[in-house]
Amino acid sequence: MNLSQFKERLFEEGEKQGFSELELYYEKNNSLIIALYEGDVDEYNSEEVQGASVRGRYKGKTGYAYTEKLDEDSIQFLLKNAKENAELIENEPEEFFTEQATYEEAEFYSPDIEKVSPEEMIELLKDVEKKIFAQDSRVTKIDALGVRKVMMEKGIFHNEGLTLNERNNFLMIMVSVLVQENDELKSGMDFKVTKDFKTLDADDVAKEVVENALSYLGEQRYPNKNYPVVLKNTAAASLLSTFASSFSAQAVQDNQSRLKDKLSETIAATQVTLIDDPFLKDGVLSSTFDSEGVPTSKHTIVDAGKLQTYFHNLKTVKKDGVASTGHARRESYKDAIEVGPSNFYVEPAKMSYEEQYVDLEEGIIITGLAGLHSGANQISGDFSLAADGYYVENGEIVGPTKQMTVAGNFFDLLKDVEKVGNDLEFTPMSFHGYVGSPSLKIKSLAIAVD
Repeated sequence: MNLSQFKERLFEEGEKQGFSELELYYEKNNSLIIALYEGDVDEYNSEEVQGASVRGRYKGKTGYAYTEKLDEDSIQFLLKNAKENAELIENEPEEFFTEQATYEEAEFYSPDIEKVSPEEMIELLKDVEKKIFAQDSRVTKIDALGVRKVMMEKGIFHNEGLTLNERNNFLMIMVSVLVQENDELKSGMDFKVTKDFKTLDADDVAKEVVENALSYLGEQRYPNKNYPVVLKNTAAASLLSTFASSFSAQAVQDNQSRLKDKLSETIAATQVTLIDDPFLKDGVLSSTFDSEGVPTSKHTIVDAGKLQTYFHNLKTVKKDGVASTGHARRESYKDAIEVGPSNFYVEPAKMSYEEQYVDLEEGIIITGLAGLHSGANQISGDFSLAADGYYVENGEIVGPTKQMTVAGNFFDLLKDVEKVGNDLEFTPMSFHGYVGSPSLKIKSLAIAVD
């Protein structure tokens, strides 16, 4: 039974069984992961995951159910479980989007990425591997080297006529290397996400990851104190990703965000503008509709330091009496609807990364953060995280520090941003969205060097 036939039978049978509203959400994800180790293919994993979920209103309540199969038996299974689920739920019934709406015309699916063959992926990995070892004799090992090709398709259908379907795809390469000098062993990692396979140049990938690893050799210990800090783009993006849920109306309404009652107030430095753009050309989570079928649109969440709006879905807007921002999110077809961003980022400025530390008499550059899940409190904003980076003196990078602990508060940090760079980079996809940032110069953070 194809999707169209399944949908028609589901809606027909749902009406007979007493559902006043019925929504079908469909999802299919294809992924191919290829990894190389010492010249041989170490992993070759092709996977297709598809499934559908039903959300329906039955006797005034909303019920959920999901299945991996699109057949007649699954229709009966979904309706039966949705009814039972609805009868058990005591929450207010959820809202359904059935309006006649206008959707942006945009295409996020790249036929060229889909045409990239496994052989081409393997050839790229072998070329990268060869050129990594040719870069420097201090490279001792390639810890990880792989390519992942992903295609994501989703559809939303409502028994009152809503019909939406969309695809997105991308390719990601990830590499990690070990370098050694005397008894000192350091690692470097890099990843790139693209919709154009031709942009992945083996020379560039090898050079970047090896230079990154070598830059951490010769680490030194520096005094523990408060330093001016430059958060390099990927470190800044990972920190923003950790606290992205603070901008959710759901978190605000549940008293799980310090941004409650802060609309129209200044919550960040005037240099900081936060954008959520679902139409970003190369965005991993770009889409013209959200997980409830609401049209998406580009939003300025923070404009020159002032909080303009939260992320909303239909449930949160009903409570706040505002219009939906199109931020309903499902982690997968198995999960209930929540709230989350799409492509969320700090708007870049014109300043280069180097210009952010050139006037520092003394400071720290943080290039990577670890322990983001255990060392950060998303409600209070407090964090204490392991960090890698460099010591800066008289406007120049002196060298790497021993592993540091950086401590502070995310909401204070937003107000302490002094400079914003032009080097926007994004983190890998997560439920907190596809999150990006340029490098950020921060007034001061507490640094303890191990």
